[in-house]
Amino acid sequence: MNDECALARDEAPAPEPRGCLFALSQPPLMLFLAFIGLLLLMGAVHDLYLQ
Repeated sequence: MNDECALARDEAPAPEPRGCLFALSQPPLMLFLAFIGLLLLMGAVHDLYLQ
C-alpha cells in the first residue's frame, strides 16, 4: 500500500473559512432584513407624503 495515498485519504479536508457575508446568504435572515427594510420604507413614505 502506498503511504502517500493512505495519508491523503485519512486526513480530513481543512474547512474553508467563512466570511462575514456567509450569514447574509441565509434565507431567513434575508427575509427578516427585507421585512425590516420594508417597514422602514413604509414609515418614510408615510412621513413624507401622508401627513
